Amino acid sequence: MQTSSTSTVSSPSLSTRDLSIHFGGHVAVNQVSADFYPGSLTVIVGPNGAGKTTYFNLISGQLNASAGSVSLFGQDITKFGAAKRTRAGIGRAFQLTNLFPHLSVMENVRLAVQSRAGIGLNIFSLWSSHRELIQRAEHYLERVALATRSKDRVITLSHGDKRKLEVAILLALEPEIMMFDEPTAGMSVDEVPVVLNLIQEVKSEKNKTVLLVEHKMDVVRSLADRIIVLHNGTLVADGEPASVMASAIVQEAYLGKGVA
Repeated sequence: MQTSSTSTVSSPSLSTRDLSIHFGGHVAVNQVSADFYPGSLTVIVGPNGAGKTTYFNLISGQLNASAGSVSLFGQDITKFGAAKRTRAGIGRAFQLTNLFPHLSVMENVRLAVQSRAGIGLNIFSLWSSHRELIQRAEHYLERVALATRSKDRVITLSHGDKRKLEVAILLALEPEIMMFDEPTAGMSVDEVPVVLNLIQEVKSEKNKTVLLVEHKMDVVRSLADRIIVLHNGTLVADGEPASVMASAIVQEAYLGKGVA
């Protein structure tokens, strides 16, 4: 059974149509069609191996689809590589793979700010001549509570602080589509609210489309406007959180018995 989700916005910012990928004889994502809209936050859930991160990889361009399409504001971007999709407006917080560990926290955000401003990724450019960009980098570090660590090398940060830095870099790129893959993974209880509050702020801007892969059901409940459930690579439920989480197929495929 599949429930549908509707939106008052006439045109989606991001769409996938029959999006699929095969690895040999294994179908990792199977004909997934979905529309995503500005001002909404969609959480993608499912058991391990359901295809959640693979679906993310197909949207952001880390993987090439075997079939189907991805559209951004009505433009077919299926053939775009990851870098071109980023420039087009798709931003993704990776699980620590996009950090420069031997540069400072500030330098990592600086590069994202420079990229967004079209200055390029020259680490040794005359940074002092771009005071406005410095202030923007400082602003993003303050938003993720890392301003006091700005001069520290990334390699010295805790896992939780590295995840917060990821979010700062994503914010600095100012994408139209923001994708978070388990943003609170490995964080302490005290660190989690910082990231969750930031994601809430992004959603409240109304012009951003937010996609989130998350296993923690308390996080799902606190953030989701809509839930998509993948199971064995197939979209099996899509709709408002209460109705999706109460559906029999979700209880069986993901939540299990006794989940509150």
